[in-house]
Amino acid sequence: MYIYILTNPIRTVLYIGMTNDLQRRLEEHSSGLGEAGKFTGRYQTNLLVYFELCADPIQAIAREKQLKGWVRAKKEALIQDFNPTWAAIDPLTWDG
Repeated sequence: MYIYILTNPIRTVLYIGMTNDLQRRLEEHSSGLGEAGKFTGRYQTNLLVYFELCADPIQAIAREKQLKGWVRAKKEALIQDFNPTWAAIDPLTWDG
């Protein structure tokens, strides 16, 4: 299971999600960018800037809830430690 954080091109919005297939989920987010009724479509959040692997769904759900409860500054610090330039991550080639 993966926990991930997406942002928009101007880095003003953060979206936290969970999935068992990160590549598939990113494709789903990207395909819905024109859908104004969905968060990722409305705010154009399609750039992966952080992810982590969790051992099982229970751990992943708990971690997702934990991150969603953090203030923005703490989320930004987590991203900064993992991905200092906030570059869009391709999970297939990431060596960070």
